[in-house]
Amino acid sequence: MSKIIITSDSTADLNEHAAQNGVTVVPLYINLGDKSLADNGKEIVPDDIYVYVEKTGSLPSSSANPVGTYSDLFAELTKNGDKVIHFNLSSEFSSTHQNAVIAASEFDGVYVIDTRNLSTGSGLLVLEAVRMVKEGKEAEEIVEEIKNLIPKVDASFVIDDLTYLHKGGRCSATAKFGANLLKLKPCIQVKNGKMDASKKYRGDYKKCVREYVLDKLSDKDSIDKRRIFVTHTRCDDDVLQTAIDTVKECFDFDEILVTTAGCTITTHCGPNTLGVLFFRKNNI
Repeated sequence: MSKIIITSDSTADLNEHAAQNGVTVVPLYINLGDKSLADNGKEIVPDDIYVYVEKTGSLPSSSANPVGTYSDLFAELTKNGDKVIHFNLSSEFSSTHQNAVIAASEFDGVYVIDTRNLSTGSGLLVLEAVRMVKEGKEAEEIVEEIKNLIPKVDASFVIDDLTYLHKGGRCSATAKFGANLLKLKPCIQVKNGKMDASKKYRGDYKKCVREYVLDKLSDKDSIDKRRIFVTHTRCDDDVLQTAIDTVKECFDFDEILVTTAGCTITTHCGPNTLGVLFFRKNNI
């Protein structure tokens, strides 16, 4: 009897929740000088990024998976007649989605979803697909329901230091200097598949994280209570715990999942970045 297999690229940052839910993770690659390493938590880990940046002053780069990687994956997973639903980070951020689409065109029963998101914003959608498979829904029905959920994902992060964004060409030296001088902590919101600057917080990072969570969860009537991710890059334990405690204070989610962002997200945001990611009841 055929089954539905859920796969995702590594940027969904599901950590142990991928294996626990039977999700096949396809790593993107991080380039450290002349080395290209799989973002699979084995060949390279986020601490390697921090060491590289401190040593060289330069950011690593990330690479999309080529068409062949997806062709080989889909061929292996469908050889017994199984169907595949694959999740990619937003096509606005990487060509890996388009490459997966090209590969999928060679097969029957392979569906590729552009999450229009990143990190656990994509992870939310992956876990919903897992739930629907367990409920016995057909692949086409799952894909349609996921597409309806995509605009309901509320994904954002508050960043302590703009150094990595500056090195990556995503903010000017003037903006970086001003933010550091004034102790501004910008919030980056994912909207329409892209990252946009949102509100700026000021002061101690732990205080800013609390204010950020309070803001995000203030409109309680609009929040879907099923699940929230608290996802971070090497935040201090007290900062992370402040975020978790504030989430619990604000809203009674069925499930609070805490994950550490992988190397792809770390490369772009740097350390001390934290986000709360969840569904709204209606489109954002």
